[in-house]
Amino acid sequence: MVVVDFHVHVAEYGMWNPWVHEYMKRVNPLVYKNFEENMSPRNFLEFMNEEGIDYAVVLAEIAPLTTGIVENEFVAEFCRESERLIPFASINPVTDPDPAETLDKLVHDLGMKGLKLLPPYQHFYPNDAKLYPLYSKAQELDIPVNFHTGSSVFKNARLKYADPLYLDDVAVDFPDLKVVQAHGGRGFWYDIAFFLAKRHKNVYIDVSGLPPQNLLKYFPDFEEIADKFVFGSDWPGVPRIKRNVEAIWRLPLRDETKRKILGENARKMLKL
Repeated sequence: MVVVDFHVHVAEYGMWNPWVHEYMKRVNPLVYKNFEENMSPRNFLEFMNEEGIDYAVVLAEIAPLTTGIVENEFVAEFCRESERLIPFASINPVTDPDPAETLDKLVHDLGMKGLKLLPPYQHFYPNDAKLYPLYSKAQELDIPVNFHTGSSVFKNARLKYADPLYLDDVAVDFPDLKVVQAHGGRGFWYDIAFFLAKRHKNVYIDVSGLPPQNLLKYFPDFEEIADKFVFGSDWPGVPRIKRNVEAIWRLPLRDETKRKILGENARKMLKL
């Protein structure tokens, strides 16, 4: 069985805002025993081996108001260490004068394999028509776009932008764009996230940030759309990724479903 972690964060220390470090130190103090070393690609690959992770999607993050700026160039360089590390770009569509052109350059020049957008961190509604050229470009490039949906603990996040319902317009208007709902509408909107993934052939749910043992509580009809879920840890927001993998394996689901969420669905989406 191949395991793909669809949601991993890395950074140099100064890239994250102080309140992010305060939170991460509480939830994962092990990383902070030697932050820079533990955040190196070589050490992270060793950690992946220990945790039984075959591939990891590594996310850039351009969100200075909330979490900070993890530069695209940094993530691209980080992932050059191994083909097991898959770089996702980040663009702030509020401040970028031409996000579609930026995405094209990031994919062709830096080898980015997907895009992460953070509506509650960057303060925009995902169905704003100003973003449509960006979505058109992502659809043309055939790369997934991962949207933060649901709650956040970080300063300056505005949750009104995190309602996954706004992604319905995106899915309708861009039927070949792979739309991923990170955190599955966490806290408020599990039902909406599930319904969108069920309704649209191009919409998925990334379960990062959700306690795996509660997945059937949040999504009671999980197996109805088993092809639409991808596993993510939100590391370093959890100390041990393999505990989440093991928790998913203990769920009362078919083995085929567990293999799909832990790796097969992501492999297809990422064309691994």
